[in-house]
Amino acid sequence: MKGRNKMVWLGVAVVVLLLGIVVFGWQKKQQAAESTVPKPQSLVMTIGGDARTTMAFTWQTEGTAGEPGILQIAEGAEPGPSWSEAEVLDFEAEASVMEDGGKGHTVYKVLATDLRPGTKYVYRVGNGQDGGWSEPCSFVTEAAEPEAFTFINVTDSQGEKAADFRLWERTLDKAFQTFPEARFIVHNGDMTENPIDAQGWKWLFGQASKWLTRVPLMPVAGNHDEISGDASAFASHFLVPENGAEGAAPGTTYSFDYGFAHIVVLNTESKIKRQTEWLREDLRKNTKPWTIVTMHRPAYGGNQYDKIEDWIHVFDEFGVDLVLQGHNHEYSRSYPLRNGQIAQDGKGTVYVVTNTSGPKFNELKKDKFYHAVHSQPNKQTFAGIIVSENTLVYTAYTVDGRRLDEFTLER
Repeated sequence: MKGRNKMVWLGVAVVVLLLGIVVFGWQKKQQAAESTVPKPQSLVMTIGGDARTTMAFTWQTEGTAGEPGILQIAEGAEPGPSWSEAEVLDFEAEASVMEDGGKGHTVYKVLATDLRPGTKYVYRVGNGQDGGWSEPCSFVTEAAEPEAFTFINVTDSQGEKAADFRLWERTLDKAFQTFPEARFIVHNGDMTENPIDAQGWKWLFGQASKWLTRVPLMPVAGNHDEISGDASAFASHFLVPENGAEGAAPGTTYSFDYGFAHIVVLNTESKIKRQTEWLREDLRKNTKPWTIVTMHRPAYGGNQYDKIEDWIHVFDEFGVDLVLQGHNHEYSRSYPLRNGQIAQDGKGTVYVVTNTSGPKFNELKKDKFYHAVHSQPNKQTFAGIIVSENTLVYTAYTVDGRRLDEFTLER
């Protein structure tokens, strides 16, 4: 009897062992299959049109196989719905192959349309295969009617190695801790050191993915983003409004409205004259009470970029309120300026250089007549800008939480 029991238990053990081998083999096969599925990376949101009813998405996958790209959106918050059961909006992305000196990658861009204003959505991107989806993230569309809002301004993340982009990540962490209701980020240019270095872009998006997958990043082309008139690598990472200056590098000039503000993005690196007429026409059509321009090289900063003098005349002509700038890797803020002088009545354009959100600081340049504030804190810097119907409040902080500057503009 005991012998028979032993045989039974031995048989059970053998069966369990065989089942374990089968299950283990199946798991290894699944893992191997999943490892070959291209995973979305460098995912970033942008405002690609009307911020009340659209949202734009760009991401990449390794290799050039040209897998389909799909965006799925549903109303609600993270972690998201059961995607097979919820009312899901599906959008097909446009795919393009980019060579990067290695095995290349595929870029996906898609604009989600017909969204509801003032609504929280959850989304994911991928190729439709198990294991080929991004983690669900959420965003909020702009309210139907203009209301006060906050956005974050940074510049010159300009890293070369992973540690550099951890400084950029830390800057955004502090910025959103300080301004948790911020609706988007404006970056004044020089995102990476070398625009054709694919790894730099992966670090830029990867280190700050918790923010860039939930809040739109609005990019400006700097001299490290467009080189010798070529901004294609920079522009491949973003889907921005297609309303820019004719003949300018695609994806480097555009404008958009949000709340009470009209925001214009200019490219200081090429086609200056073409942009001047476009800028004048764009501002002529503007109906918003506040006008904000963002560009890389400064009209008034620690030094001045003479090639954009015609733009300054247009700023004066149409009463631009605020110009956000980069490039100088120091902090500066001008008095309100008009016609090349300090506006004694305070009714002029304020020009700010937002230092840097990356590793590089320049020696402080000489003070100029237009400087209201001029300093080199040797700390990464960010600003929060609160725009309501009658006031614009700008506050700059260093990454350690020290308030560096603050001013208010009133209508």
